[in-house]
Amino acid sequence: MVVLVTLIGDMVGSRQLPDRAAVQRRLTDVLAEVTDLLEPAQRLETTVGDEFQGAFREVGTATLAALLVRLAMLPEVDVRCGLGHGDVTVHDATRSPLLQDGPGWWAARAALEELARPRRSAARTWFEGPGQGGVNAFLLTRDALVDRLGERGLRLLAASLRGATQSDIAASESISRSAVSQQFARGVGAVRDAQALMSPPGAGGGDDE
Repeated sequence: MVVLVTLIGDMVGSRQLPDRAAVQRRLTDVLAEVTDLLEPAQRLETTVGDEFQGAFREVGTATLAALLVRLAMLPEVDVRCGLGHGDVTVHDATRSPLLQDGPGWWAARAALEELARPRRSAARTWFEGPGQGGVNAFLLTRDALVDRLGERGLRLLAASLRGATQSDIAASESISRSAVSQQFARGVGAVRDAQALMSPPGAGGGDDE
């Protein structure tokens, strides 16, 4: 057994999508990209139906992974992620997806089930583990701010979390630095800075310059 922060996620309302196969392929690509970026303890991979899983050494990196996957899939489809801290046992390391269980995996499953409750219908990330009150307060606020962003704001936030500066973003979006600054003032910067406080150094987040 090893103590990890397990992530179990799924796509919201995927059964209503006109082309589920294309969205599943996109999700697979996104999980591979985030795995390469964050180097988790267990790679992010699809499992059954519209679910996916992975595991991380720190809760901050797990919350960042959940956000990066969500931003990459929006606005076409939303995702929600349950995070759980505890021991995880892998029964077959050669199998894909991994066959595993244990308290950490069960906690992540419980967190995902919490998001399915009517009172959590607007929430997209939940954590079960030590200090969960503070972590979930952060997640509720962070995800509510993300909900207020338009398509450009989502792209700017994703780029910033991946290390791009505002100058880089302005060039890639073919807009002025002032326009980028305005987007950051409307919530992009707040989410980026809050996530940087949660994530260990080097796990994502670009400077303003």
